[in-house]
Amino acid sequence: MNIEINELNTFSRELIIDIPWEELSEDFDKTVRKFRGKAKLPGFRPGKVPKQVLMNRFLPAIEADFVEESFKKFYVKALQEKELIPVNQADVNNLEFKYGEHFSFKAAFEVEPEVTLPNLKKCKLEVQKHSYITDEEDIDLAIKDIRKANAEVITVEDGAKCGDYVLADLQRLDDSGVPIIGEKVEKRYLKIGDGIFTGQNQKNLEGVIAGHSARVTIPDENGKESTFSVKVINIERQLLPEISEAFIKQVDPGTESETEWKQKIKEQIDQSYARRSDELFERQLSDALIEKVEIECPPSMLESYMNHILEDVKKKNDNVEVDEAKIRETFKPMNERNLKWYLVRKAIIQSHNLEVSKSEVEAEINQIVDHSQNKKETEKFYKKPSNRERVRDNIMEKKVLAVVQEFAKVKEVTVETKDIRAQQELQAKTHE
Repeated sequence: MNIEINELNTFSRELIIDIPWEELSEDFDKTVRKFRGKAKLPGFRPGKVPKQVLMNRFLPAIEADFVEESFKKFYVKALQEKELIPVNQADVNNLEFKYGEHFSFKAAFEVEPEVTLPNLKKCKLEVQKHSYITDEEDIDLAIKDIRKANAEVITVEDGAKCGDYVLADLQRLDDSGVPIIGEKVEKRYLKIGDGIFTGQNQKNLEGVIAGHSARVTIPDENGKESTFSVKVINIERQLLPEISEAFIKQVDPGTESETEWKQKIKEQIDQSYARRSDELFERQLSDALIEKVEIECPPSMLESYMNHILEDVKKKNDNVEVDEAKIRETFKPMNERNLKWYLVRKAIIQSHNLEVSKSEVEAEINQIVDHSQNKKETEKFYKKPSNRERVRDNIMEKKVLAVVQEFAKVKEVTVETKDIRAQQELQAKTHE
């Protein structure tokens, strides 16, 4: 078998494969025997038609069967011989075969591009490591969330107030106040004093009771405002529990005092911000290295990544029809970034001979189990091979990032959580 490789670019390959008749004759005879078993001719018993008769009557069909049966065999053999691994289905053309002669075809496909890593010793990777400073308001907000989670919900009959939840049907109205057919949304919860239901909308909703209506103004995606009639079905109010020894014992039985409870909450908040700091730092490390590497991403791999994202979005939306074009546009930058990191990461693993042993995976799983509340369920979860593989992959990610960090210039940055809250409030006002 003669094989010629054309490298069209960093990820596109074309194989020109030519197999002489000497290498084909035995396989062709097998195809003839198979064809004899299904051939039906008057005067001959099934499977007893002489070869020459078959060849005279059915040669084009036998040749077609041979090509169909043999193409994959010789294509795979050529890939193995040249140590190529396609990432997509080959585009086959110029396929030629004639009995007694050669069999030739071209196969074009994509492969993972070879990534050339920069000299990490000379490569300046400048990243930041954030240290978050929490405060009392973080604790107060966490306690407020705990109280909300344990709140008593009552039905309000004497008129809605700020903070109440209104269950209502919303009917869009035209400029003259007439309902627009087909523009009704049923049974939606609105929170008075939150989001778009502030200002004049809040004033219009305060005091309403079940069975009555109010009008609100709601902007669409382009900022154009429309008037809606809000037909109130029910009004609910959360009664937050007071902080007491009994309440603290209810939500955290192992706590002896309010001071100890607040200290535990602070530790949990600090741990959460520490994880956030680590995740941001790791992201910066990988992004900094990606910027130093020139990579052309194979279109077929990008398409495969995007198809997985679309499947996930559809599943989360219970397979309801979604705007695929918009999803593709939204996720394209993230898609390209993740694929580049996959290729760079793979190059680091190979260049530094990184490995993850079974004992490392076991140790990590044991640690996860020890810190879980339901040890039996957690152990059962990690018996599944795919979940164990995810642990192995996470350990490898840490090893790769440790290699990158050795060559990074890290700047320590202190961030106060009050500044984060102020930024979030500003963003919320901007989107209102």
